[in-house]
Amino acid sequence: MGIFAYQASSAQRIARGTIIADSPLQAREQLRAQGMRVRDLKEVRARGAQGLAKGLTWRRRPDIEVTGLVQELSTLLGAGIPLLEALDAVTMQFGRRFASTLMIVRQQVAAGASLADAFREQPNIFDELCVAMVDVGQRTGMLDEVLAQLAKYRRRSGQLKGRLATALIYPIIVVCAGMAVMVFLSTFVVPKLLETLIEAGRPLPLATRIVKGFSDLLVDDGWLVVLVAIAIVAVVAWALRHRRIQMRWHALQLRLAFIGKVVRLQAIVRMAVMLATLTRSGMEFEQALRLTARATRNLKLRAALEDCQIAISAGRDIAPALAATGAFPMSVIRIMEVGQATGRLDEMLERLAADYDVQVQTATQRLIAVFEPAMILLLAGLIGFIVLAIILPYLEAGNVL
Repeated sequence: MGIFAYQASSAQRIARGTIIADSPLQAREQLRAQGMRVRDLKEVRARGAQGLAKGLTWRRRPDIEVTGLVQELSTLLGAGIPLLEALDAVTMQFGRRFASTLMIVRQQVAAGASLADAFREQPNIFDELCVAMVDVGQRTGMLDEVLAQLAKYRRRSGQLKGRLATALIYPIIVVCAGMAVMVFLSTFVVPKLLETLIEAGRPLPLATRIVKGFSDLLVDDGWLVVLVAIAIVAVVAWALRHRRIQMRWHALQLRLAFIGKVVRLQAIVRMAVMLATLTRSGMEFEQALRLTARATRNLKLRAALEDCQIAISAGRDIAPALAATGAFPMSVIRIMEVGQATGRLDEMLERLAADYDVQVQTATQRLIAVFEPAMILLLAGLIGFIVLAIILPYLEAGNVL
């Protein structure tokens, strides 16, 4: 199977698009059967939908491309452009790999499938939230508005993801630089400076013996240290793939000083924004809560949302169901209660997200304000210890003389 971009004309108009066929001849025959006269036909990518899906598993979902696609489709559909023409227009704006996926989506829609079903066939590209909201938008006839809400949510979600990572860039650079200096001192400086003292048979202070032992380990068995480090990382990564260990790790994250508050606040902001987006798009609250729970990365909070969804399905109100989990602050529970009573739950959730978003920024700044000097002091202490261990034998030798 191949994907072919074509330009063809009929008695009424000139059309451009894509078509899936086994060969260029078959593609021309399909177009002629539709009453089209082929002007130009060019193979774009000779891979089918299944091959494309497998080819994209090597990397994470192209979040930026999907957000751009959703925003562009919302704008074009809002302007009254038909869905197929909108898909043709946005396909040419993306790179070859993502454009190939959109061509397959367009072909499936042209064959009679809904846009949600076409997205569902590409699970490595479009997540469950995207598929569910597109499905709701098509069923309610408000696809452009729902796509606009989805694009807004994806942008805010991306900002939340990147905020903490951006704040940690400087401390990570400092840590890496400090570790590089320590390795350089231990492998190049320490052996040369201590060589004379060792040949003279002078006794070394305790600090110098500790540094020399670490230096000898790196010089003689550096490959073993690297292998052990890789093995530790592999074991930790393997252990974190098990749900029970993941649950304990995520529960520990929520209890850590400084970090736990940031993790909890960030998860609540994502939950509030997602719930507000889904309920505003016309989705039932129970289904919205189910999707929100699946999208929550912290398993402890996800389990709490799942328990809340089960309680609501059994007939309980939102606030008591949330309170029974014990995982959310009282302010969140009160806002849910007021929103349900007044029928303005989406509006109240937006306010909650805005308020907690400010708290996330403040908590992140405080975390970095504590983390940066702590890392600098720790690295300075370690490097200072190495320098002291190098100088101390010479000072003692000078005293003896």
